[in-house]
Amino acid sequence: MCRFLLLKSKKAVSPKQFLVEFSEMAEKSKAFDGDWQGDGWGFSWLDKKSSWKLYRSLKPVWKDRSTFSSFPKTLFFAIHARSASFPQHKGNIEFNQPYVNNPAIFVFNGYLKGVSLSIPGKIGAEKIWYLLRKTLKEYRPRGDRPLGEKPIEALEQVKNLLKKNTKQIQALNIGYSDGEKIYALSYYTNHPEYYQLRYVKNHDLSLIVSEPMGDYKFHETSPGSILSF
Repeated sequence: MCRFLLLKSKKAVSPKQFLVEFSEMAEKSKAFDGDWQGDGWGFSWLDKKSSWKLYRSLKPVWKDRSTFSSFPKTLFFAIHARSASFPQHKGNIEFNQPYVNNPAIFVFNGYLKGVSLSIPGKIGAEKIWYLLRKTLKEYRPRGDRPLGEKPIEALEQVKNLLKKNTKQIQALNIGYSDGEKIYALSYYTNHPEYYQLRYVKNHDLSLIVSEPMGDYKFHETSPGSILSF
């Protein structure tokens, strides 16, 4: 299982301190089955031209701290620390998130077993990213829903589709940003202490993260909740 973070700020911030705090959390974090987040990591940030840039590494995030000072100030960024589900999927940097398809980015953590849908992609995260993009592309708002709720509706549709066509979902946590807002689906059926997303939202900063870090006063999410900041 993986860890991720999404950030939105009203003023451009340096990512370094957030990266340090995230890496400390990821190094200490262990799943209920003893799994760790050491199969590489990725960082994506929005540049001044509103284009997402991407850095990925096969090192554990806590062993790549020398890179943290190189990233510029930004209004949006995402971090993902990977834990490969299967041995054959380790060591492939193309599987490392965030996934970028400008003008949007995607991060995921969770565990789904027995998905009966035929979806393009080599690993689960790629398949879910494809499904979300397809849902967003085909989105048609209901009469009582404004177009601005498109990502919220798409996340809800993806959740419901996978629930209907999956034998077991321990967790389905999705983070998404279009460079205007950050969104997250927090869905879990087991091990809430590990899978429950947390968030901070104040006047200047919005932060969604897999696990508490730093000195922030996080709020907890309920199963199936969708965040939009």
